[in-house]
Amino acid sequence: MNLPVVVIAGRPNVGKSTLFNRLAGRRVALVADTPGVTRDRKEAEALMRGRTVQLIDTAGLEEAAPDTLAGRMTDSSASAVQLADLVLFVIDARAGVTPADEHFAQWLRRQGRQVMVVANKAEGKSANAAVLDAWSLGLGEPCAVSAEHGEGISDLMSEIVARLPEEPEADEDEAGSAERPLKLAIIGRPNAGKSTLLNRLLGQERQLVGPEPGLTRDAIAVLITDTDGYQIELVDTAGLRKRARIEAELEKMSVSAAIQALKMAEVVVLTLDAVEGVNDQDLQIARLVEREGRACVVVLNKWDAVTDRAAARKAATERLEESLAQMKGITMVTLSALTGAGIDRLLPAVRKAHAIWNTRVPTGELNRWFERALARHPPPMVSGRRLKLRYVTQAKARPPTFITFGTRAERIPEDYQRYLVNSLRETFELPGTPIRMELRGTKNPFAEE
Repeated sequence: MNLPVVVIAGRPNVGKSTLFNRLAGRRVALVADTPGVTRDRKEAEALMRGRTVQLIDTAGLEEAAPDTLAGRMTDSSASAVQLADLVLFVIDARAGVTPADEHFAQWLRRQGRQVMVVANKAEGKSANAAVLDAWSLGLGEPCAVSAEHGEGISDLMSEIVARLPEEPEADEDEAGSAERPLKLAIIGRPNAGKSTLLNRLLGQERQLVGPEPGLTRDAIAVLITDTDGYQIELVDTAGLRKRARIEAELEKMSVSAAIQALKMAEVVVLTLDAVEGVNDQDLQIARLVEREGRACVVVLNKWDAVTDRAAARKAATERLEESLAQMKGITMVTLSALTGAGIDRLLPAVRKAHAIWNTRVPTGELNRWFERALARHPPPMVSGRRLKLRYVTQAKARPPTFITFGTRAERIPEDYQRYLVNSLRETFELPGTPIRMELRGTKNPFAEE
């Protein structure tokens, strides 16, 4: 976790996110031909010349009032610069050095950080003059690259590694004992308080928040260690609106990034607005979580603004139980991300949901349960013939997946499948997690072909 930090900064639309993706070696940040696509810091580990660094993409630096969106974005970028071992100050070689570049170059010199000028979009001879002009910024020799085409990236990586602090010797015991962080995605509709929740868990204003819905555009991952020493990789995502309302290409990209983050997660925190209650879009998102087979914890946020809490909790519980039978017993946490009330209950609930999602039931216990379940409620007749179910086994966890074998097992009606799944959930204490039941028929050798 003590990786050197390389921060990419500069005014909007100079190609910072394209450079970030190029250095990371994969598409991590959203990129579009629109100024101001990046609003929050985006982080990724990148391997350069055998050295792993923590790469941070930032929002564009702009001169704006602190209480405006642009001002808040600039403030977030300034906070990232304070973490940097090296700042890559990106300018647009096609546009040349602008007054805004000069202003922020002066500001960067005052920050006491090592700064390197990167003249991006420097493909072709026409950009040479602008690269030479970049010397006037007083930040040393500029490095000319074309992030879009990959030109100059190899030399840039070499220069970055040359300017980093020396690599400390790794502690073998610590390296061997490191556990993989739990991957947690925070999802929900726009303006449900997802970014405020992430900031509260981090204990700092890491994500942009405000009254404007849809502030978060990309899926933003950060690493935290909870009070019990567990590492959790938190991913904040863009709000998921109804498909019919998703029109702009940039919003489609944001939604795609959010869904990809959900698919990569182990546990999902579905954040709901407790004042508005559970609506149809919340249920659609919950069904998506179940379909992807992820563990889930439901958060009723803005609980401090709810007047009749007993009624609100009852209504939410009934709506979820009625519409999400396949995730029966899902954990619900009431909290206020704004004030912090109830926040201490969230991560323990997440770890418990993760443990349930990872459950493996011993084969002996599983088949003893199976015998009791069949005796209590025998399989129904199908086309006048009795289904003969023989045994069950667990194929995998994450989520718990079981295979039932027997003659004509593939013809088990859905209501009997639900009976088996509910009985499994109750017997082995698997509340709220998706359970998969696969059916495998065995061929009767005496049956006619």
